[in-house]
Amino acid sequence: MKINKSILATSIACSLLTVSTHSNAAGFQLAEYSATGLGRAYAGEAAMADNAGAQWRNPAMLTYLEGTQVSVGAVYVDPNVDIEGTETIPGVGSIATSSSDYAEDGLIPNAYISHRYNDKFAIGLAIGTNYAMETNLGVNFESSHHGDQAQITTSEVNLNTAYQVTSAISAGFGVRYVMAEGKIGSSFPNYAAAVNPNYTGTMAFVEGDTTDWGWQAGVAWQINDDNRVGFAYKSAVDLKLEGNATVYVNQLNTTVSSGGYLPLTLPATAELASYHQLSDRLAVHGSINWTDWSSFKKLQAEVDAIGSVLIKEENWDDNYRFAIGTTYQLNKKLRLRSGIAYDMEAVTDETRSITIPDTNRTWLSVGAGYDWSEKLTLDTGVTYIIGKKASVTEESTLGTFEGTTSSHVWIFGAQASYKF
Repeated sequence: MKINKSILATSIACSLLTVSTHSNAAGFQLAEYSATGLGRAYAGEAAMADNAGAQWRNPAMLTYLEGTQVSVGAVYVDPNVDIEGTETIPGVGSIATSSSDYAEDGLIPNAYISHRYNDKFAIGLAIGTNYAMETNLGVNFESSHHGDQAQITTSEVNLNTAYQVTSAISAGFGVRYVMAEGKIGSSFPNYAAAVNPNYTGTMAFVEGDTTDWGWQAGVAWQINDDNRVGFAYKSAVDLKLEGNATVYVNQLNTTVSSGGYLPLTLPATAELASYHQLSDRLAVHGSINWTDWSSFKKLQAEVDAIGSVLIKEENWDDNYRFAIGTTYQLNKKLRLRSGIAYDMEAVTDETRSITIPDTNRTWLSVGAGYDWSEKLTLDTGVTYIIGKKASVTEESTLGTFEGTTSSHVWIFGAQASYKF
């Protein structure tokens, strides 16, 4: 039995990467690890030690936390992504098509524990996610063969340690256990039945899950009482999403189910951050983040029924993110935060598609921290993300889409931290 590789490649590639369209950092990456950092647009995170959540971005910051601390919270993401354009069908004509607000809302929980064992050594446990989103373009989207639904969720459990090397230098290391699952699909568009009466319903549907390991490391340099620099690095994690695929077989005019897997790499990342206490009340902090998206050269599936299938050449670019934020101590109990960030796209005009209309984004953030008592602190944050409007051109065996995409995102977060 021979499955039509063109249909299989198009449907799996586009439906999988629908998720990457609507993440809040470049590619399919999420930045929302805490409400504390949200209020300053995640500026200076690798050099900040507000609570036990600091270990998520830099394990070395554990040495700055006294005693035993617990921090739990959640971030709610409300994305609005629209796409509109024209699908041109060979031998048939053109159809205007669009989809509005097709990225689903999501709640991202987190939990952190830190313990200062002695003056030199600290340990921590972190639970969160770097990648998670769900999209659905709807049954009336006439370019659904490029992908019409996707859901991916990754969860991480990190075990971190940190050591005070000198009075000014700290170093940290962590082991990351990553759990991932996803389901993705594409459907024949409504017009496809005019090309072939059997082109209706599901074109392809793939689901799978996996677990794997990664690591992270970081250092912090306390230059003096008022200035600190931090650097952190997270390794790439090579996932192998194993499961099942239901694919339309062109020669048989029917669908066939087959096992298989899809390799997917979570890229390496790095952050250089600084913290500066300018006065008793005002502090400024900043970050430069890098993600190794240039390692994402191609997407290739391994399908039991036919073997290797080169789905799509990607050739992404490395992504950089620049952020600056402030913290203002209004009084003994209340801190006010603000931040702005510029997040660069991981694709170019030539590689942007319906499923990856990644564009440059600007973050505008405000937040606050309130010391309810000497032991309990409550943090909140709000961010508005503005995505640049961009053109999209996508070709397949069924037709060519030409249009534009636009987006904006609201993010709300709350955090509670307790010191024992």
